[in-house]
Amino acid sequence: MIKWLSVLSRFGFSLVLLLVLNQCRSEDLKENRKVFRYNEYRNVTSLDPAFSRNPQNIWPINQLFNGLVQLDVNLGIQPEIAHSWSISPDGLTYTFNLRKDVYFHPSSLFGAPQTRRVVASDFVFSFDRLKDPELASPGSWVLQQVADYKATTEDVFTIYLKNPFPAFLGLLTMRYCAVVPREITEYYGANFRAHPIGTGPFYFKRWDENVKLVLRKNPNYFEKDNNGQKLPYLDAIAIQFIPDIQSEFMLFLQGKLDFINSLDASYKDELLTPKGALQSKYKTRINMLKGPYLNTEYIGIYLDSDNPAIQSKKIRQAINIGFDRKLMIAYLRNNVGYPAKKGMIPKGLPGTSSEEFEYNTALARTWVEEYKKDSGETPTLTLATDANYLDLCEYLQRELQKIGIVIKIEVMPTATLRQAKSSGKLELFRASWIADYPDAENYLSLFNSLNFSPNGPNYTHFSNPTFDLMYQEALSLVSDSLRIEKYKVMDSLALSESPVIPLYYDQVIRFVQKNIEGMEINPINLLVLKNVQKK
Repeated sequence: MIKWLSVLSRFGFSLVLLLVLNQCRSEDLKENRKVFRYNEYRNVTSLDPAFSRNPQNIWPINQLFNGLVQLDVNLGIQPEIAHSWSISPDGLTYTFNLRKDVYFHPSSLFGAPQTRRVVASDFVFSFDRLKDPELASPGSWVLQQVADYKATTEDVFTIYLKNPFPAFLGLLTMRYCAVVPREITEYYGANFRAHPIGTGPFYFKRWDENVKLVLRKNPNYFEKDNNGQKLPYLDAIAIQFIPDIQSEFMLFLQGKLDFINSLDASYKDELLTPKGALQSKYKTRINMLKGPYLNTEYIGIYLDSDNPAIQSKKIRQAINIGFDRKLMIAYLRNNVGYPAKKGMIPKGLPGTSSEEFEYNTALARTWVEEYKKDSGETPTLTLATDANYLDLCEYLQRELQKIGIVIKIEVMPTATLRQAKSSGKLELFRASWIADYPDAENYLSLFNSLNFSPNGPNYTHFSNPTFDLMYQEALSLVSDSLRIEKYKVMDSLALSESPVIPLYYDQVIRFVQKNIEGMEINPINLLVLKNVQKK
């Protein structure tokens, strides 16, 4: 047991925090032992699935709402409200057959008996609402491939695409596409964000914004476990909103939170050994869950820059092989993550390039010397980052200096970095790409010339006619195996030109109390609590 004084000394918590913790302790004693508790330090802005843009919103929304289909832990598409579906041979028509036992959470607005069954017209309304410009949902883009949709019958919902798009089922798993009831959304309008009525395993109970959010077990939830027992197992979910990450960690150590997500630099050495294993003193108290995360951390290179070093393919390639990724992850991330030795498509997603490059300072130095001889100049580049990734950028700076490349680092606020990256004002920039849906096309879209920023995600302005042609061909391939093989070739092609420098493929990492069972991790780091038990 860690003593209060030693922990407080380590983290320097104030007397105010002590009082808060004591209050939390007294309140938690009143809580049911089957209440799952976690902290969200970034706050929740909306419980409306149309605004499920970021993890802090997505996580509670995922407990409250369902869509046509869902992802399993391996990113496979599984039934949800739709018990089955079919796709036409041309890939344009998707027909979903709905369950007949899915009901909305109780509300007096339904009238007696205060609920009703979900039918196909509810999805028509939900999709219409998602597209409504007056709602201004950030998720309206998920339907950009959709030409039309209709309630074919009460229990059949049909979607028609403009063009084949094999990743479409993956898009439908996003909570943007969850079903919502017309009666409730029209009554509350914009305030539906704080009065959500869905179909999920938990229903909304109370939300004191910036303080606490409480969800209760839905006794009428339609899904069951493999033994036929109704889900969920938990009685409730309680989410706190403490903005300080160190305070969150303290509450977790005291058993006041059931899990913490990710690994903050302030306590990574407290929890993990340099090799990434759980410290021995916590092995009897905490479980650590790790697995691939669909997030690629990378350095982007703006190819339209007038800096001659940027235009030199050899310099870009020298950067790519001029630093040790394995050492970087071990030194700066306690081995959380995988060295990015291939392209942009991360570990855990089919389509990763079959080609691999290795750390080679001798070859990198040779290419730099050739550039110096031809140009008469030392390659000098400016790398932009925010403060959160300064350590990574300083590591690159030191390592690349050894091969003759000068890197100047510019630190700026995250919002400023995002805007400057989009407008082409940065030579080099540190960035992340987290998959919106489980298909490698999500990553390859960064290299499609039709997606040049600021109108798309091609921030490097990479352009290659062969790549563009293959990209369009891949979208027309209904066969998963053929499409994945084309993805591999495309990833290798982009990598050969080095418009980006992949740093590492991220990992999901969670720390869970020993009495929590059934929590699984998945490559999109979605919080799924319907299968979790608290012993």
